[in-house]
Amino acid sequence: MGFFDFLTEKIAIDLGTANTLIIHNDKVVVDSPSIVAINRTTNKIIAVGEEASLMQGKTHENIRTIRPLKDGVIADFNASEQMISLFIRNIPSLKKRFFTPSLQMVICIPSGITEVEMRAVRESAERVNGKEVYLIHEPMAAAIGIGVDIMQPKGNMIVDIGGGTTEIAVIALSGIVCDKSVKIAGDVFTNDIVYYMRTQHNLYIGERTAERIKILIGSATEELESPPEEMSVQGRDLLTGKPKQAMISYREVAKALDKSIIRIEDSVMETLSQTPPELAADIYNTGIYLAGGGSMLRGLDKRLSQKTDLPVFIAEDPLRAVVRGTGIALKNIERYKNVLVK
Repeated sequence: MGFFDFLTEKIAIDLGTANTLIIHNDKVVVDSPSIVAINRTTNKIIAVGEEASLMQGKTHENIRTIRPLKDGVIADFNASEQMISLFIRNIPSLKKRFFTPSLQMVICIPSGITEVEMRAVRESAERVNGKEVYLIHEPMAAAIGIGVDIMQPKGNMIVDIGGGTTEIAVIALSGIVCDKSVKIAGDVFTNDIVYYMRTQHNLYIGERTAERIKILIGSATEELESPPEEMSVQGRDLLTGKPKQAMISYREVAKALDKSIIRIEDSVMETLSQTPPELAADIYNTGIYLAGGGSMLRGLDKRLSQKTDLPVFIAEDPLRAVVRGTGIALKNIERYKNVLVK
C-alpha cells in the first residue's frame, strides 16, 4: 500500500463562482479567480485565473473570457474541466512530477445543488485524474473551517456569502438540519453597483470596476463608525459617449446594495423560523457565523445583528474559511465520513 500512497496526492478544492482555491499538503497552493480566456478561432485556452481576469472586459472578437461556474455550479462543462486541470497542474509540488499522480479529492458544493449538477462536478474531477472523489456541502465546510465542532448535539448557524450563492444552514450532529440557498451574493452586488452608476450618474462601468468599488468602499449600512473615503470612478458617459469620471461615496454603495441585502436578511429570518426550538435556543447562545467574501462587506454583521437580535461573528479569514474546512475534512476523512458525499 505504501508504494501506491506515493502515487496518490490529496487535494481539497473550493470551486467557487468567483474564486477557486486549492489546498495541498495543508497549504493553500492556488487562489485564483474562476475565469478562463479562450481563443474563439482555435477554441484553445489562452489564460486562466489572474491572467484571464486582467483580460476581462478588454478583449477583441477573437478572445472571449468566460466564468465556467454560475451560481456555484458548473455552467460550462468543458471550460471548467480545463480550468481545474490547469490549476492542478500549476500546484508547485506536482509540477516536478514526470507523470500526473492519481488524486484523492474533496470538493465543495452548494447545499441547494441538484443530482445532475453534482454529477457534473464529480465527472469533471474524475477526468482530471481524481480516483477518489468526495463532495462536501459548503456550509458544512465553512463550519469546520471556522472551528465549530459539528459533531456536537448543538445548533450552529452558518451564513456563507460567496460569489454566486449565499448558503444559510443550521448544523447539528454532523448534519444540516435546515438550509436555504439563495442566488444573491457577490456577483449580484457587483451588478447592483453597475446598475446604480448607470441610473444615478449616467456612467457606464464594467464589472471589474464595480468589483473594485465593492471591495474598496462597499458598505451594507449608511452609518459606519470609520467610513472609507470617497472614490473616483471612470467609465463611459451614457449621454455623450465620452470617457468620464464621477465621485462615489460608501453611502451610495449602501443604497445600491440595499435591496439585495434585504433579501439575504429575509432568507436568514426564514431559515431561523424553520429551525427546531431546541436548536433555536442554542443559536440564541452561540449567535450566527458569517463566512465567504461577501461577509467582508462593511457593516453587514451589524445589520444582520439588528435584524435577528443575535450576535453575529465574522470568520477570521472569511475568504478561505470554506477551503480550510475542506482541507480539514480531507485530512480526517475517517472522522468526517458522515459529512462527505461519496
